[in-house]
Amino acid sequence: MNLSDFDYALPKELIAQYPSEKRGDDRLLVIDRGTARSASTVAERKFSDIAEYFKKGDLLVLNDTRVMPARLYGRRKTGGKVEIFIIDKTKVPVEALLRPSGRIDDGEEITLTSGDPVIIRGRTPLGRLVEFNDDVNAVMERAGHVPLPPYINRSDETGDRDRYQTVFAKCEGATASPTAGLHFTEGMLKALSEKGVEIAYVTLHVSYGTFAPVKDECLERHTMHSEYYRISKENVIMLNNARNEKRRIIACGTTSLRVLETCADELVGFIPQGYCYGGNEFAGFEGFTSLFVYPGYAFRIVNGLITNFHMPKSTLLLLTSAFAGKEELFRAYRYAIENKFRFFSYGDAMLIL
Repeated sequence: MNLSDFDYALPKELIAQYPSEKRGDDRLLVIDRGTARSASTVAERKFSDIAEYFKKGDLLVLNDTRVMPARLYGRRKTGGKVEIFIIDKTKVPVEALLRPSGRIDDGEEITLTSGDPVIIRGRTPLGRLVEFNDDVNAVMERAGHVPLPPYINRSDETGDRDRYQTVFAKCEGATASPTAGLHFTEGMLKALSEKGVEIAYVTLHVSYGTFAPVKDECLERHTMHSEYYRISKENVIMLNNARNEKRRIIACGTTSLRVLETCADELVGFIPQGYCYGGNEFAGFEGFTSLFVYPGYAFRIVNGLITNFHMPKSTLLLLTSAFAGKEELFRAYRYAIENKFRFFSYGDAMLIL
């Protein structure tokens, strides 16, 4: 399968540079795979109408990761500017991307805009190791910026601290937002609950792996970088019950979908009695996923997907093509472009059922 088959032309003016004026006040394009060969499969609504597509007993799965203020700025002793983009704060020293990187030697000291010193300690397959003089969280709090993606051609602003974070964000560790969830308000989630929709949470710390470009024309040769995930015991039980009762499981975002499909074997074979594994009390599923989903993948857990519009030739576009069907998805993208939908992180949304 060739990467070039998943390219499309997008006018630059359709790339959203700011979120909608009000959270949730976005457009929603609905694809009904049950009638996937007719033009009526694509319907245009407002995201605030999304509850109409849910029914009692459905299980909505949200990614509760919280975005770190992961972008730091500093200067070398020569006066040259440096950007430090933290991609894994759990490592010691911390793993980061540097720009520029090639001209900076190991052992060199960078001074952040906050005055904090940073020492470059080594290299990794992805980037560099950096050492702070204080706890990394404290440094990010003083000097960190919202890590807006590169297709947003502006510096982060005060409003991004709120709008680039979901209302249910809880577990800090992501370097990019699970953007499908940005559309939900607390009122929408309450309305879904009152309708009888259950809401489960998973954690996937969105990182470089989700957005790294596919460099090989042959998709089968692409390798995803791993990202941390977790599903708590309580949420595993909710998922298990929904599966056993044949209720719909609808993932909000490609990240939630990848967690669920990564854990498909465990979820399918989960035995609830006693909730014990190997004599130990069951605490949930946790690990790292490098699952790469592209057309031909057989989905085992997820019945529906809420997602944004994705970049050409990206792993996210490949995943949604696998879920919706490439022909149906690209027909929907053509409709979205012709009707001037807003694309990417701060853009409009799509619901695939």
